[in-house]
Amino acid sequence: MGLLAGIIMDKSQNVRMSPDSLPDYLTEAIICFVDIGRTYRMGSETIYALRSIDMVIKPNEFAAVMGPSGSGKSTLMNVIGCLDSPTTGDYWLNGRLVSEMNDRQLAKARNQDIGFVFQTFNLLNRMSALHNVEVPLIYSGMKRKERHERAQHALEIVGLADRTLHRPLELSGGQRQRVAVARALVTEPSILLADEPTGNLDSTTGREIMSLFDDLHESGNTIIVVTHEQEIADHARRIIRLSDGAIVDDQPSGGH
Repeated sequence: MGLLAGIIMDKSQNVRMSPDSLPDYLTEAIICFVDIGRTYRMGSETIYALRSIDMVIKPNEFAAVMGPSGSGKSTLMNVIGCLDSPTTGDYWLNGRLVSEMNDRQLAKARNQDIGFVFQTFNLLNRMSALHNVEVPLIYSGMKRKERHERAQHALEIVGLADRTLHRPLELSGGQRQRVAVARALVTEPSILLADEPTGNLDSTTGREIMSLFDDLHESGNTIIVVTHEQEIADHARRIIRLSDGAIVDDQPSGGH
């Protein structure tokens, strides 16, 4: 049974799945959205940010999420990253139902299962590149020697082995984003989640960062990039388009 076909069948039969009896199409997915909705109240008005989203991300996929401003891209990213909770529907992350996680489990999922890359880098200016990359490992309780080695290796992967002791203000924008990518990689997450990763970079540097994402995908990483730029989305193997909070298209990228 296909992944989305299985979801649709279960929805039509009003089946709610339990962690002890997950069908194969769920256990082989990293992310599975089943009828996800997200609404907000603004005074007397209800805002429908996401509407009945069905989506599956499998290991080693490279997907781009596109859509105009207000389409739901940011809300979708926040739900994927366990930074926001859906109002309706089920979200399965690595076979676990997110709505049944407690605060500690959610924090662990954000720290270990998902590697975040932000448009604004979100680096700590008083720390070296190496220490910035180590931060997620500190929160996970890893011992100093091991986290130092892991951070060093992550910086080598992104081509910054010779910049480990430089602070962010001593680095170019592209180098800072590479540090941010290394920080996202250091926990060996199930998925890299990048929000407009080239938004603060010039076009040449942006292409270099996307080439890095291409390499990371080729080496086995699963990647979701949220972007409004077609040139960036074309690096992905799949493009998911949103409009008014709903998926209106989900197709292989024309770039591949």
